[in-house]
Amino acid sequence: MQEQIRVGILGYGNLGRGVELALRANPDMKLAAFFTRRDPAALKTLTPEVPVYGVEQLKEMQGEIDVLVLCGGSATDLPVQSAEYAKYFNIVDSFDNHAEIPAHFARCDASAKEGGKVALISAGWDPGMFSLQRLLGNCILPNGSDYTFWGRGVSQGHSDAIRRIEGVQDARQYTVPVPEALERVRNGENPVLTTREKHTRECYVVAKPGADLDRIEREIKTMPNYFEPYDTTVHFISQEELNRDHAGIPHGGFVMRSGSTGVNGETPQMIEYALKLGSNPEFTASVLVCCARAVYKLHAKGKSGAVTIFDVPPALLSAKSGEELRKTLL
Repeated sequence: MQEQIRVGILGYGNLGRGVELALRANPDMKLAAFFTRRDPAALKTLTPEVPVYGVEQLKEMQGEIDVLVLCGGSATDLPVQSAEYAKYFNIVDSFDNHAEIPAHFARCDASAKEGGKVALISAGWDPGMFSLQRLLGNCILPNGSDYTFWGRGVSQGHSDAIRRIEGVQDARQYTVPVPEALERVRNGENPVLTTREKHTRECYVVAKPGADLDRIEREIKTMPNYFEPYDTTVHFISQEELNRDHAGIPHGGFVMRSGSTGVNGETPQMIEYALKLGSNPEFTASVLVCCARAVYKLHAKGKSGAVTIFDVPPALLSAKSGEELRKTLL
């Protein structure tokens, strides 16, 4: 393998900047190029020595990029971009619309196989790290129930989905666990909880002048998959209030597997995995970067097609050798 893995970033929002920063912490990787739909000359990055290209130039760079990290939104960007570019590049994306993952996987799988590339889709912390914890919990405690709680925190994908609504200038969406539901799980009650009983969604929206607020609120609350299954509250505020009170992008959550072992299942067992994130995009970006390393290694071994975090041997995520991992982490 070559000395450094060359990574390209498509899209330069919060997630793209996070990938840019994460690459600095991984000396076996280097940032090779940015790609944007904006005017490349106007894009101000944190790494000015790295070239910025228009997205129309992307396919010309196939020999210069080992892995392309897609940093667009799951609402409209990734459903198109991932399958389109998986034919030309090894890619990693953070597609997070859980209900649509099987269809997204199928599109990317066909494209990546056609081009002989590897596409790791739906990486991040959920889907991604939380998915892996759910899998492990099911394997260890086959007698049990799964519970996932997100927040309280800002969801980038849901915030982006609101911003795509006509008349919306800016928005932040918070996912909030229902405290009573969380407590019931921790008490070992193994409750059967509906989507609506586990979380609420709080939306802070800046509307454009003259926009129809009732229509915007209705479109948010009835958006399939994103908001329709939840009790959703919409607050219309000024841009100044949003900038002052909602500038950060914290997040986190819990994955739990409540189960039992023993002759008659009389021994209660609980697995709980938690994340407390000061910056959702920076943490998600850090996951995408180690996944990019794994994609590069998989491709070098002759793999092609789409994969998820379930298909990646954990050692491939690390820059350490097998000997180092056994000595320091096992």
